[in-house]
Amino acid sequence: MFDWRDYCNGIYAFDAGYVRPILAAIHVVVESGRVALIDTGSNDALPNAMAALERLGLDVAAVDYVILTHIHLDHAGGAGSMMAAFPNAKLVVHPRGARHMAEPSKLVAGVTAVYGAEYVKRIYGEILPIPAERIIEAADGFTVSLAGRELLCLDTPGHARHHICIVDKTTGGIFTGDMFGLSYREHDVDSRPFIFPTTTPTQFEPEEMRASINRLLSFKPEAMYLTHYSRVGDVPALGRDLLRRLDALVAIAESASQLSGTVRHEQIKAEITRYLLAELKAHGCNLAEAVVLDIWATDLELNAQGLEVWLDSRD
Repeated sequence: MFDWRDYCNGIYAFDAGYVRPILAAIHVVVESGRVALIDTGSNDALPNAMAALERLGLDVAAVDYVILTHIHLDHAGGAGSMMAAFPNAKLVVHPRGARHMAEPSKLVAGVTAVYGAEYVKRIYGEILPIPAERIIEAADGFTVSLAGRELLCLDTPGHARHHICIVDKTTGGIFTGDMFGLSYREHDVDSRPFIFPTTTPTQFEPEEMRASINRLLSFKPEAMYLTHYSRVGDVPALGRDLLRRLDALVAIAESASQLSGTVRHEQIKAEITRYLLAELKAHGCNLAEAVVLDIWATDLELNAQGLEVWLDSRD
């Protein structure tokens, strides 16, 4: 059975089935038999979404909303398939992302430029367009009412300019997409999570990210629900760690700013890798280095690329 987490507050999480186990979570909010799904993984997530509804004793007609934190395809690649499967659902997305969900060709082209055509076809398959009349543009402060349960959308740039986070006013928890970093469960030590920023290309902006993280912290949430991977508590401490590590990544990039090309990329990636391994060791994680590097292979590469894009944007 796929990974399933019941937080006993109307919030559930299940594994999107994206690339490897417990890499990407889809969150389900249930209120009076009505459902909102937050993020969608890729097309491969649809069978798990159907299994999740069955486990909850609900059917496709119960889904009122599919909410995207942003339109990177590990979060939004399955949106078209899910919207086709859930006839009553509306898609909720940042205004900057809405047009790309209705007509995804430019989105796919951008992802292909980063990953390559073979990877995109293998991992994501066909990205299905969503009829514009089924899309709701969630500007800052927009509130989704799920059978009276209010889900407040916040404009949170820094990782991407089309990123929103969603505050569940019933629990005080926040669905953070990638804004509150990555926290893989393999690195938990005595139930203490490890958090690390994601500086993915192409719209990483450190000052915007810092402001967005601080805005989330200002809500004093009881928990953060990350797409990678699900619920973390002890939010103030994790927030401090996240901001400190964000500053460290920016400093790594700035130290290589006089370099260019492959030399710059390799130096930034190597320094991020060294920093990550040192921080995990300080956290008490005893996983073998090879295992850690396998878990983080894609993230290390993308974080380096994102820092380079940011350096180039300053010029």
